[in-house]
Amino acid sequence: MTAASPDVVAPGRVFLALLRRDIHVARRELAAFLVRTTLQPILFVVVFGYLLPRMGFVQKGYTSALLPGILGISLALSSIQSVALPMVTDFGWTREIEDRLLAPVPVYLIAIEKVVAGVLQGFIAALFVLPIARLIMGPIESLSIQHFGTVFLVIVLGSASFSALGLLLGTMISPQQIGLMFGVIIAPMIFFGCAYYPWRGLDAVPVMKYAVLINPLVYVAEGMRGALTPDLPHMPLRYVTGALALLTTLFLTLGMRSFEKRAIG
Repeated sequence: MTAASPDVVAPGRVFLALLRRDIHVARRELAAFLVRTTLQPILFVVVFGYLLPRMGFVQKGYTSALLPGILGISLALSSIQSVALPMVTDFGWTREIEDRLLAPVPVYLIAIEKVVAGVLQGFIAALFVLPIARLIMGPIESLSIQHFGTVFLVIVLGSASFSALGLLLGTMISPQQIGLMFGVIIAPMIFFGCAYYPWRGLDAVPVMKYAVLINPLVYVAEGMRGALTPDLPHMPLRYVTGALALLTTLFLTLGMRSFEKRAIG
């Protein structure tokens, strides 16, 4: 007699189980997650979108350019942090990642699951900030929610791009260098990501206008402007979606290679 072969668990079921676990953990820490990823953008909305316009230091129309960029920052911070920070911890001294590596799935699926979880959290952060920012700023010129399909597409592509970037950073940076990620990578990315000013405004500085195109936040912010304030100058949406798809593929490819290298090592 031959022994009965053990049941083989489909990789898709394991992938969904890992994703459900991450969603459950994120749901338990939802308040802390929202504070960590949306407090800075909301404070910026209060100062530059509410206080300064009423004090006369900036034009009231500035809020039209500011709101899409603030959504981009919320999306970027949440997606990067939700993937990079746990990844740095998992590959730290405790090697907690080894628990996941024991799952009966290819190593690359574990990396992709982390990215998918980051996309979901980036989506939540962006949708959380949008109504709050609109409430604080009051009426916003040219604001339109008629192009919700475009907003959804930009949020998904932007979250995927920054989650893949978080995978790459999380597998390259040691726990001792985590501060370096915020000071050297994330901070310049935010200030030169056309979040606080439109990309077309850089026509006055042509060198900077094209140098910032390596920054994925530029495309997220401009995509949000094209979807939410289509009457104002913005980068063509076909360039936005194409660039985000290209950057997502690049970051994901490099991130999975780095993840597999750290996992095997």
